[in-house]
Amino acid sequence: MRRATIAASVVLPLLLAGCSGAPDDTGSSAAARSNAVFAVDVDVDTPTLRELKKRAEVEPCPAGTTPADPVEDGLPDLVLPCLGGGPDVNLASLRGPLVLNLWAQWCGPCREELPYYQRLHEEAGGELSVIGIDWQDTQPKAALELVEESGVTYPLLADPGAATEVPFRVRGLPGVVLIDADGQVQHIEYVVIRSYEQLRDLVREHLDVAL
Repeated sequence: MRRATIAASVVLPLLLAGCSGAPDDTGSSAAARSNAVFAVDVDVDTPTLRELKKRAEVEPCPAGTTPADPVEDGLPDLVLPCLGGGPDVNLASLRGPLVLNLWAQWCGPCREELPYYQRLHEEAGGELSVIGIDWQDTQPKAALELVEESGVTYPLLADPGAATEVPFRVRGLPGVVLIDADGQVQHIEYVVIRSYEQLRDLVREHLDVAL
């Protein structure tokens, strides 16, 4: 079983029309936890989660724990577990064109966006890849239930401890990271995707991929 144990500082101001950091068990806001250390011990690979992932027909995570040659302005040398079982993935090993979707089941706007990313995954074919990162989410079962409900099948990583907060400059959810064929991060934006056309236009503008 793959247990993700990560500690990261959390400073997540609320984004307009978006989500702040994940709610804790007491219901306190992200502001109340500002400058605190968010440490988690979350098992993202259990028999139940594997079954949920299989039932939702989520695709396997790309194998890649050893980064290729370092890429200037590339993804961080950071290993994340595969949500619901599968190989760990070093983000620095990924190449594009690639769209990373930062989401969580506790984030309302993220729920609305998932079908747009799924459509991009389906229509992009061999033009680009889509990978989701379940961000600062300590409820992987609820996340995979949402995935099944939303029809998401693209690969999913887990970042329950917000290890990507600093390299991705996370200010809140939802978020999108666009990586080109050379592995360089071309654009990071924290915005609510309100249509497939909006997402498609971001891909065209920053990755020069027309769909």
